[in-house]
Amino acid sequence: MIDVLIIGSGGAGLSAALAAKQEGASVLVVGKSYPTTSQTSMAQGGMNAALGNVEEDHIASHIADTIKSAHGICDENMVRKMCADGPEVIGWLEQLGVPFSRLDNNQTGISTVAQRQMGGASAKRACYAQDYTGLKILHTLYDTCLKEEIDFLEEHYLLNLITEEGTIKGATFLDIRSGEVLQIDAKSVVIATGGFGALYHGYTTNAYGSTGDGIAAVLRAGGAVSDMEFIQFHPTALKHSSLLVSEAARGEGGYLLNSDGERFVDEIKPRDIVARAIFEEFEAGKEVFLDVRHLGEAKLMELLPQEVELCRLHEQVDPVTELIPIKPVAHYTMGGIDVDDALEINGIKGCFAVGECSNAKIHGANRLGGNSLLEITAFGKFAGQNAYKHAMFASTKIAEDTQRIKDKTHIETIYSQESSLNFYEARETLGKLFYEHVGIVRENERLNQALEEVITMQVSLSKMGIEDKAQTNNQNLIEFLEFSNALLLAPTVISSAIARDESRGAHFKRGFESEDDERFKKHIVLQWNSKGEK
Repeated sequence: MIDVLIIGSGGAGLSAALAAKQEGASVLVVGKSYPTTSQTSMAQGGMNAALGNVEEDHIASHIADTIKSAHGICDENMVRKMCADGPEVIGWLEQLGVPFSRLDNNQTGISTVAQRQMGGASAKRACYAQDYTGLKILHTLYDTCLKEEIDFLEEHYLLNLITEEGTIKGATFLDIRSGEVLQIDAKSVVIATGGFGALYHGYTTNAYGSTGDGIAAVLRAGGAVSDMEFIQFHPTALKHSSLLVSEAARGEGGYLLNSDGERFVDEIKPRDIVARAIFEEFEAGKEVFLDVRHLGEAKLMELLPQEVELCRLHEQVDPVTELIPIKPVAHYTMGGIDVDDALEINGIKGCFAVGECSNAKIHGANRLGGNSLLEITAFGKFAGQNAYKHAMFASTKIAEDTQRIKDKTHIETIYSQESSLNFYEARETLGKLFYEHVGIVRENERLNQALEEVITMQVSLSKMGIEDKAQTNNQNLIEFLEFSNALLLAPTVISSAIARDESRGAHFKRGFESEDDERFKKHIVLQWNSKGEK
């Protein structure tokens, strides 16, 4: 029996694995793809830490900025812990070999790490590696895991968690390559499976696979979720491909212009404010562009080389000489699995959640840019340590294979199910529905309409199936399972948005344009009862 099973191999999972391994635990990391393809690699702009290398900054300022951005929906103790850990985590990553961009300031160590401005921050606080920050951190963590001889199982899709009397016992997986359903027994489990941004299919910076698989599994196992209505829309994605143009482009001095050539918003305000300002331009019939031409080719290629190449490749636009057409799209999910101050899931003992899938009450109503990479590393380590502590005293009795047999039967049913409706078309419909009805600006009438359409889609799921009947390497099957999870989570997002009759951070509702602290300065928590009902 494994001491610590980590589900998800992005930055949060790898940080947890390293911490648990250092404590002396036996560790297994399981992912549905490979670590280097995780969403962490898409975090480009930087990682917050109050180092004060470029201008005066303090941990207290970082805490204040995070709380302000969260609009009161955060646990101030958890915010303090994360922000206070920032400098130490940068030192840890530097020691592991992350190639941060550097200052020529006659200093040594982390005092030489370059920092840039991010939206909502009161100082240049984001440590970066050009515009490949998440990718460089991810590769370094993965290399370190391999050096530490941590075991990995790639291409294993999470099906369900195994619990007994509310305590975790392991999980079931589909081996994508063989088609086999297997059970992995563990004393403790860390869920690090990422967010659910792919509900906005076609209108998100996230990969297709960001369908909240871990969050859905937690719901089915009796765990709680919270704050599902808070979804951050990044102001600058490429207009046609929805690929992210990092906030670093604005932090380095890029302008936002409408089709009349006017600047209409302070570009480094928090993301919810900037995204709504762009939305208002769209409603007025105008297009919006990001202008970085004045920065010059040398600076762009030094600081934003990836952004330049993405624009050239996917929009056929050269940022050195042309305006970049952009739109806001779904980017980050603040809500997720409800956890306590040890990151243990409320409703499942011995099971921890960290990263975007987890609601550690850090980001609240609107995540401060640059805090996601800090959270996955600082709290990833914290989750790994706490999972090991639980494993030290956990039972070694292996669970029965009831869940595995149930899941095997379910997979067989999917293979035999007739496909009179195309779930890929339904996935496109769901994405467009969410972007238009559960998007940047919301209205109760449209939210209720979206909920009705989602429920109809859920009923129709039994008429959807897969065309590919191969047992091995069946991507059609995986995408069907992912869509099923997205469809399961969709009502939690809409219901929470309907319940919150106010505007707070990323949740903006017409007719209720102000914050209502008396009724809504609190978390909306959802949990299924023993009958599987919310």
